[in-house]
This record gives sequence, structure tokens and C-alpha cells, in this order.
Amino acid sequence: MHFVVAESRAITQYIAHVYADKGTPLVCEGKPMATVGVWMEVEALQFDPLAVKLQWELVYNPRLDMATDAAVVEENEAKLAKVLDVYEARLSQSKYLGCDCFTLADLHHLPALTNLMGTPLKKLFDARPKVSAWVADIMARPAWAKVLAMRNQQ
Repeated sequence: MHFVVAESRAITQYIAHVYADKGTPLVCEGKPMATVGVWMEVEALQFDPLAVKLQWELVYNPRLDMATDAAVVEENEAKLAKVLDVYEARLSQSKYLGCDCFTLADLHHLPALTNLMGTPLKKLFDARPKVSAWVADIMARPAWAKVLAMRNQQ
């Protein structure tokens, strides 16, 4: 039977489970699995909606010669700052969002972070020492460098 999955988070979960014995394990068993699941939900429901709006205004609109809506940026920047305050508190308890190892909860942030780090919003991440260290860590992963290299070849 053939099936198509178009949602990126579902795809990464599928790949992480099917190929769990290859590369970096991105899912955990036992109690940490629940914590990773919570932080995957936080990314999807709290971080990503704000990051998407901010990327449109600060990254995509300028590329399309469209005006940036300063009010949208201001409103969502304030909301993102609150989310990052929660991240700062969490990252004072563990190296990564879900636990002390890199998981899907961290990986799912990489596309948006890559875009946002090239905008004035980088200051929001830099102002929080634990968040800043976490961003630097996950963005420096060799596998992410390979993804970016492939993207830049297109």
C-alpha cells in the first residue's frame, strides 16, 4: 500500500522511528519521550506560528519586493520574546528542549531559526544566554550544514 505524508513534522517522526538505528537518535523511549512530545507541541503551536509570520514580514516579503508590516513585526516580536523566555527557563534545566540529547523537538526549529538569525530578531535569541547557546549548538550540527549546502546548490 502506498501512502503520502505531506506534513513535515509527521515525516520527521516517521523517519526518526523507521531509521532509529541509523545516525543520531531523534526520539527517546520511556519518560523522556513524553517531555520531547511536549516540546514538539510547543514548537508547533507556540513558536512556529509566530516564526512563520515574522519570516514572511522580514525575509520573504523583502525578497518579493513587498513592504514589511512593522505592526505585524512588533506584535509578533513581543509574543516571540515571551516564548523565548519559556525556552530560556527550560534550557536552564536541560541542554536541549526535550532532554539532554538532540531530538525532533530541537530539529523542528532549524528552518525558522536559520531564517530568523539573519534578521534583526537575532537580538531576541542573543539576549537569552541559554537560548543563544542552544541555537548555536543546533545550527552548528554537521547534518544541518549538509542540508544548507544542498539547499544552496538549488
